[in-house]
Amino acid sequence: MTHVKICGLMEEQHVKAASQADAIGFVFAPSKRRVSIERAQELARLATNDMQRIGVFVNASYEEIDEAVKTVPLTMVQLHGDEPDELIRRIEVPVIQAFSIRTPDDVEKLNKSIADYILVDAPGTDYRGGSGHVFDWSLLENVDLDHSRLILAGGLNRDNVQAAISQTAPFMVDVSSGVETDGRKDEAKIQQFILQAKGDSMERTQEKTIDPVGFFGRYGGQFVPETLMKAVKELEAAYEEAKNDPGFQEEYQHYLSEYVGREQPLTFAARMTEAWGGPKIYLKREDLNHTGAHKVNNAIGQALLAQRMGKRKIVAETGAGQHGVATATICALFDLDCVVFMGEEDIKRQQLNVFRMKLLGARVESVTKGSGTLKDAVNEALRYWVTNVEDTHYLIGSALGPHPFPTMVRDFQSVIGLETKRQILDKEGRLPDAIVACVGGGSNAIGMFHPFVGDEKVRLIGAEAAGEGVDTERHAATLTKGSEGVLHGAMMKILQDDAGQVQEAHSISAGLDYPGIGPEHAHLADSGRVTYQAITDDEALASVIEMSRLEGIIPALESAHAVAEAKKQAQSMTADELLVICVSGRGDKDMATYAEKLEGLS
Repeated sequence: MTHVKICGLMEEQHVKAASQADAIGFVFAPSKRRVSIERAQELARLATNDMQRIGVFVNASYEEIDEAVKTVPLTMVQLHGDEPDELIRRIEVPVIQAFSIRTPDDVEKLNKSIADYILVDAPGTDYRGGSGHVFDWSLLENVDLDHSRLILAGGLNRDNVQAAISQTAPFMVDVSSGVETDGRKDEAKIQQFILQAKGDSMERTQEKTIDPVGFFGRYGGQFVPETLMKAVKELEAAYEEAKNDPGFQEEYQHYLSEYVGREQPLTFAARMTEAWGGPKIYLKREDLNHTGAHKVNNAIGQALLAQRMGKRKIVAETGAGQHGVATATICALFDLDCVVFMGEEDIKRQQLNVFRMKLLGARVESVTKGSGTLKDAVNEALRYWVTNVEDTHYLIGSALGPHPFPTMVRDFQSVIGLETKRQILDKEGRLPDAIVACVGGGSNAIGMFHPFVGDEKVRLIGAEAAGEGVDTERHAATLTKGSEGVLHGAMMKILQDDAGQVQEAHSISAGLDYPGIGPEHAHLADSGRVTYQAITDDEALASVIEMSRLEGIIPALESAHAVAEAKKQAQSMTADELLVICVSGRGDKDMATYAEKLEGLS
C-alpha cells in the first residue's frame, strides 16, 4: 500500500486530522509553513508512535539538522537544497533527498543519490521545496528506477492522487498545498486525501476479510498436517452453510440473549473522563457476560456448529482460563464431553478458573512442555485433535489457527463491535473517534474492530503485551517485534529467532502470553488500518488500580492493557472527542496475581 505524508503542519487539529497518514512533515526552511523546533516538538507529541516525523530543510548546517532530529525528535530528514553527500552520510536518521523534475536529464540524476529515499517534485517558485504544481509524471515511465525509494510530490490533491499512484507506483505520496483552503490546512481535505490514496487498499482489506480461501493479504491459510485437512475442510463447509442459515443464526442469537445476557451496556465512564481530562470515555462491558468475559460469544457459536456436524466431544485450549471456563460452561449446557489443555504455569496463575472448569464437568489437562503457557496448550490441543478428529471438534478460543477458525471466531465476536456501533450512535449521534482493545491472539479486538474497519475516521488501536519491556527478552509484543512465520496452522506474525524457532513470550497476563497474533490483525497492521501499541506489565497493573478506584470496575489483566493504552491516547484528544475501551473481561480470575503484585496497596 502506498504510504501517505502530510507536510507543512503547523496546528494541532491538523496533526490529529492526519492520524491515518504514515508520516507528517515539519518545514524548518524559509516558507510560509515554517515552524520552530519547539513548535514541531509540541506537534510531534500528538503523532502516533508508528508515524514518521519528517523535518524539511534547505541547505541547513549539520548542527541545525542534528538539533532538530534530537529535540523534536525527528525520525527522518528531507533535504531540498544543494546538500553534499558528506552531510547526508553524517545524518543519523534516514534521509530523503528532493529533486526537481523538468526533463529526462533530471530523472537520470535520481539513481545517483546516496539518500535512503528520493523525492520528486516540480521546481519551486518563491521558495525551494516545491511549487504545488504537477510535473510530467510520464518522465518516470520506462526508467530504471527503484520505486521502493520513490516519494512523489508536486500538485497532488484528492482528485489526482489515485492517478498519480497508478502511473508512478511510488513508495509514498507527499502533499501540502493540495490539502489546504486559502493557504491553511483543511482537516476535511487531509482526511479525504488519505482516503483517496489508501481507500482502495482499505476496501481490499475488507474484501479479503471474507476471502473464501482464508487469507487476509498474505496471512492466514491452512498449514495443517494431512491428517487434519479433512476435518478442516469439513468445518469450512459446515460453517459456510451455517452462517447463511437463518435458523442457525436465530438459535445463536437466542443463546446470546437468554443465556449470556446480551446486549451488554456501553457505559459512560464519568470519573475516568474527568481524571484524564481529554475525550469522553465509554466502556464496552464484556466483563458482564455470563462466565465473565467475551469468550462465551464464540464458545456458543462453535458448540452449536459442532452439534450441527454431529460431534459431541470438544477439545479446547486456554491461557487465562476465560476461554476454558466458557467452553466448559457451554459443554455443560449442551451435555458435551469437554477436555481443556492448559499450561502448568497458567494453571498456577489461574487456580480459580481451573476449579471452575472442573466444577462444570470438564477434564483439565496440564501441559508441562515448553514454557507451560498458551502456546504449549495450543500445541497439545492440536495433537489431541489429530488423534480424535473423527468425533471431536476443536473449539479454538482466539482468532487464529487454520482457516476457517480466524474468520469464524471473528464473526462470532463481532457482536461486540455491532452493539457498540449501535449504542454509541444512540448516545452520541455519531461514531467514536477512537477505539482501544487488548490483543493477544486477538479475539475481542477483532470482534470490536471488524464492524468499524470501513469507517476510516474511527481510529482503531490494539494494545499488545510489552511484558517487562519490548527491548528485553520477556515480552509478547508480536506486532512490535515479530516477523512472518507459520504457527498453529496459519501464516501470521510471530516471535522467532534468526533460525525460525518460536521464542517464548512473556506477559503478566496469561491471556496475552502468546508468541503469535491472529492473521487478520497482522494484515490490518500492514495495511495501516489498525495501529498496535505495546503496554508493559507495570502499566497494566497501574491501570487496574486506577480503573478500580475511579469506576468501581476491576478489569481483567488483559483488559487493563487496553485501559493503559487508552489513557495514553486520551492525552492527545480533546473534550469533544469520544474514546471507547473494550473491557474484555473482569478481574475476578486475577485476584491472586493482584494480591501478590499489589501487596501493600493502601
